[in-house]
Amino acid sequence: MIYCVIPRELEDDLFDKMVEYYKDNPNVTVIVDRREGPDRRKGREQGGKRETRDRRRPPISIESVKG
Repeated sequence: MIYCVIPRELEDDLFDKMVEYYKDNPNVTVIVDRREGPDRRKGREQGGKRETRDRRRPPISIESVKG
């Protein structure tokens, strides 16, 4: 499912146009962002600290194959 989110300020101008544009695509739903109030994420760290690592198997050394 794909959501086309329209800001509340542009609802009058865009909502009907976008619904018409995506009417033949059942994977797209047009919605209006109706969130209110302060952004609760402000003043907070965004998530934990991520560690990027190589998850591939280590290469096989020739010595271990000769056995």
